Amino acid sequence: MSLVRESQPAAQAGRPPGFLPGLKAGFFQGLRKGTHGFLWICRILVPVSFAVALLDWTGWLYALDPVFQPIMGLINLPPQAALPILMAVFTSFYAALGMIVVIPFSTEQVILLAVFITIAHMLVMEGLIQHKSGISLAKIDTIRLVTAGLTVFAVSQFLSGTETPVVLPEALGAHATLLDALAGWTLSTLKLLLKILIIIMAVMVVLETLKVLGWNERLAAFFRPFMALLGLSPNVTTMWVAGAFFGLIYGSAVIMEEAASGRFAEDELERLHISLGINHSMVEDPALFLALGISLFWTVVPRFIAAAVAVQLYRLVGAARSRFGPRASHGSQ
Repeated sequence: MSLVRESQPAAQAGRPPGFLPGLKAGFFQGLRKGTHGFLWICRILVPVSFAVALLDWTGWLYALDPVFQPIMGLINLPPQAALPILMAVFTSFYAALGMIVVIPFSTEQVILLAVFITIAHMLVMEGLIQHKSGISLAKIDTIRLVTAGLTVFAVSQFLSGTETPVVLPEALGAHATLLDALAGWTLSTLKLLLKILIIIMAVMVVLETLKVLGWNERLAAFFRPFMALLGLSPNVTTMWVAGAFFGLIYGSAVIMEEAASGRFAEDELERLHISLGINHSMVEDPALFLALGISLFWTVVPRFIAAAVAVQLYRLVGAARSRFGPRASHGSQ
């Protein structure tokens, strides 16, 4: 359902409203849809993060270390790299950063961790958002993990000594009380929810205003060449901009609303989610690693290339199935 048709009769004839009426309409539509998206995120984020916080406190989360540590060797990382990767995959990007700061990794090892974590983090929470808007959770999480591993392995070929073991500090094993753990979870969750609320409201107000004023097509036209480069349909430009620049969580209100409109083919949405799953939050994530001394090149270029390659491979596999699948099934009958 078109937001422009919904709010402004003039837009039905292709004429956007005046600037001030458009600002007003966009503001209130953005607040309404931002509130709806925020409440949906809360229903996912709060219980999932609480469950993971309990797993973290009990130590059960670290029971996965023996599984992950052999895999670290395959991608030229030390066994200790499994700890921040586990935190990123099952808890949050920020928890992984906190662990990277504590463990004395080399600069080269932090580069590889940055590549992995920017591609594969918060897989349950972000996976549920993507599952809600066009691709199965199992498929996108598998793609993100495999892509992260392959990309790290490729980048490691340009670095040296990345597999050298590091010594974990004794303070890392300190165990907080349940009350302290719950207090920490409550505070961090409230801070995150407040940040999500502010960003979602701002993003939705801006995007709804652009739609009402008829400027969204200009935005789409600017990014359309990038869509072709990434193997995406130009129809998904708005969703790609929201996810790529604001992240899957902060941009989820836009992504879910657009995906539910019925204007997109299943293939368009799956390609979009593969691209965004690998390459999203292109502003905040690189900025955080920049604070750790990791240049933008390592946090932007590898995953941009990985996203483009993954989508093109997906298209090739789909084309091969459509070409040879019916013939193969016919021959087997």
